[in-house]
Amino acid sequence: MPDLANTSLVYVAPAAGKSGVGDYADDFLAAVAPRFREVIDYRIDTEGAESAADVVRHVRTVRALAKKKSAEGPTIVHFEQSGGSLSVFWASLLPRDIPVTATVHDPPFQVWWPFKTRFVGQHRLVHHAIHYPFKTLTRRFQRRVIAGRTVFTLTGIGAEVLGQKAPESNPVASRIFVPARRDLKPLSSRPVAVGLFGHVYRGKGFDLLGALRERIDPDVGIIAAGRGTAALPPVDGVTLLGEVNGPDEDYFFESIRLLLVPYSKHSQYGKAYPASSAVTRSYAYGTPIVCIMDGALGEAVDEGGAYGVERVEQIAEAVNSIVRDDVQLEKLGDQVAVLRVEHDLDHCVVPFLEAWERS
Repeated sequence: MPDLANTSLVYVAPAAGKSGVGDYADDFLAAVAPRFREVIDYRIDTEGAESAADVVRHVRTVRALAKKKSAEGPTIVHFEQSGGSLSVFWASLLPRDIPVTATVHDPPFQVWWPFKTRFVGQHRLVHHAIHYPFKTLTRRFQRRVIAGRTVFTLTGIGAEVLGQKAPESNPVASRIFVPARRDLKPLSSRPVAVGLFGHVYRGKGFDLLGALRERIDPDVGIIAAGRGTAALPPVDGVTLLGEVNGPDEDYFFESIRLLLVPYSKHSQYGKAYPASSAVTRSYAYGTPIVCIMDGALGEAVDEGGAYGVERVEQIAEAVNSIVRDDVQLEKLGDQVAVLRVEHDLDHCVVPFLEAWERS
C-alpha cells in the first residue's frame, strides 16, 4: 500500500483546449497533485490531429519518463483515455512492473479507433476499412492491455459495462465532478428559454434544432452555445452563440431554465457510456436538464436534477410541460443543488485516491 506523499505521479492527458477531456484534466490534476511527492504533467498537444510520427514521439517520451521515475522511487502513471486519443492509449502500454491506471472516458473501450491518425481521419472509407473489420481483434488487444490494471470510469454503468468487456481488469466507478460556478438567478426568474450546450459533433443532438423548434412552443426561446455552434446552419427562432467562456458562459446559463441533452452515443461500433461534461456544467449553474434515457444519462435521471424521456420527440413535450411550471422547476432545481455539493471535485477524487493507496 503506497504512501502517496512519497510517490511520484506521471500524468498523461490531452492538452487543455484540445478536447473536453483536456479541460477536465486541468481541474482533476490540480485536486490530486498535492497528495503526491512529485507530479510530472505530460500533455498530448497533437490530440485530434495526430500523425503516426506524433504518436511514436509521445509513446517514447512517456515510456522514458515512466521508467526514469520508477527507477527513482514509487511511481504511478495515470492516463486520461478517450475514444479518439491515440497517443494516450498507445503510451499506456508500459512494462507490467510499472503501476499504471487510467480513466476511461468513453467506456467500455479505452480507445474506439486506435489507428485514426490525421490522415486516416481525413478519409472516411479508409477509416472504416481499417477499424470496422478488425474491431474484434483490437478490442481483444485492449482487454489484454488493462488486464490486472485499475481503470476508472466517471459513471457507475460505465464501470459495469467495462467490467463485462474486460473482466480481468479492476474497474472503479467515480463521477465526473460538478465544477464550481457562481450562483445565478432562480430558475423561475430567468427568461422562458431552453438551451443546448457543448462541442458540436455527431451524436450531440445539434442536428435536431430544427425539429425541436417546430415542436417546442413558439414563446419558448432556444439558445445553442459551445464550440462549433456559430457555424451551424441558421434556424428561425434559434439563437446560435458559438463558444462561450467566463462571463459569456454565465450569461448563457442565466438565459435558460432547462438544458436539453438529446445525446445518442450509439454507432455501428457499439454503444458508449460516457459521462457528460455539458450536464455537470449545467448543474454547476443550478440548471436542470431534459435528456433522452440513453447510455449513462439514465443514471443521471436516477440521481436527480434530470427529467428523462425515451424519444427525441418527447423532449419538446417535456419542455412545454416543465419550463413554465414553477413547482416542477423548483423540485428539479433543489435536486441539482444537492448534486452541486455531493459531486463537487473534492468528493469525486476520493475513489481515485483510495484506489491509488490500495495499489
